[in-house]
Amino acid sequence: MSMIATIFGLGRVPLAPGTAASLASLLVLAPLRGTPALLWPLVAALMAAAVWSCGAYARRLGRRDPPSAVADEFAGMGLALAASPGTGLASAAAAFILFRLFDILKPPPLGALERLPRGWGIVADDLGAALLSSGVLWLAALLAPSFPLLAALVR
Repeated sequence: MSMIATIFGLGRVPLAPGTAASLASLLVLAPLRGTPALLWPLVAALMAAAVWSCGAYARRLGRRDPPSAVADEFAGMGLALAASPGTGLASAAAAFILFRLFDILKPPPLGALERLPRGWGIVADDLGAALLSSGVLWLAALLAPSFPLLAALVR
């Protein structure tokens, strides 16, 4: 359980373990963006594993959301990739940047999601950050015909 929650120890990197896990997710899952029949079930499994493992890991450590539990970031980044338009490198990079920004800043209602019980509270804010980031990218896709610079972010 701790190996899953920490993504095989990645959560123990000294600086920015959440960013490290998000980057790992980007590297592993971005190549699957062109195969939604594979990516979506994988992301669903990652979300379920994150809720279970992060909740159990937090209980074992006696902490509400230990920084070393990064399966939530890994799964959240996966959702950001799956739910965002485009399959290109710029689109994946934009999803990563927006996901980390929303996960760190926790605009409303993301902060409130952390109060959900057990593993759900650990993971829900990351899933919310993923949905916000993909929403921004879908808005960019709608505006792309009028703004050529945006077009590169959604291809």
